[in-house]
Amino acid sequence: MTAAVPYLLYLHGFRSSPRSFKARVVQQTLARAGHGERLICPQLPASPKAAIELALELAAQHAPHNLAIVGSSLGGLYATWLAERLGARAVLVNPAVNPTRNLERHVGVTTNWHSDEPFEFRQEYIGELEALKVAQITRPERYFLLAATGDEVLDYRDMVAHYPGARQHVIDGSDHAIQEFPQYVDEVLAFCGFTR
Repeated sequence: MTAAVPYLLYLHGFRSSPRSFKARVVQQTLARAGHGERLICPQLPASPKAAIELALELAAQHAPHNLAIVGSSLGGLYATWLAERLGARAVLVNPAVNPTRNLERHVGVTTNWHSDEPFEFRQEYIGELEALKVAQITRPERYFLLAATGDEVLDYRDMVAHYPGARQHVIDGSDHAIQEFPQYVDEVLAFCGFTR
């Protein structure tokens, strides 16, 4: 008996969207494999509380046995919280593990990378982020970390330390966006339960 093809919840990063480079690579790869309809990739609201509520609503019907989560950057924080809450597998791509340290300076009106559409990142969102931090992961076999030493936004050493015992692929060099992501997408999707 073959395992069921899972659903994949993709959670983008801060100021990003379902049109991000990595999200599109995942979408195209799944579509080529005939699994395009298994991808759930919402536009996340600026409010972390609203973003996690939306993600939880989308994930709950498939978790934990028929769901995997991929989270990039801030989406990695959300994916970790969801994996702990739902018992699902998660791939973290250059995840934010201490986002309050980096996002304080973004309080105010900013724009989305892919549309230049303005949105407000409010001061109260910092507290919402704090509430979503996972101090220590459980069941590390549930996690796969893909981190780049050349990440110019977040320190890969924080990521490595935050996911002890998890499968880890540390890329020497690269950047926060991981421009070579097409080289790693098969490894990511295999961990999520997609086979060719």
